[in-house]
Amino acid sequence: MRLQPVLDVGGLLVSSFVVHAGLAIVTLLALNPLLAKVRARRVIWNLPLAEFGILVGLVGLYTILL
Repeated sequence: MRLQPVLDVGGLLVSSFVVHAGLAIVTLLALNPLLAKVRARRVIWNLPLAEFGILVGLVGLYTILL
């Protein structure tokens, strides 16, 4: 497996971190309805902080896996 620090997207050089962050944001947007369905807002005291923590975890996970 070769680590690529820069990706070529149609002639535009994009940092791989930006791609991982974009994937994490898309995943978090897909998880929001699930969090609403299980009524996570009732249990979590500071929801924006919890979502940021999930986002940081997802960015780290995508960085390790991809």
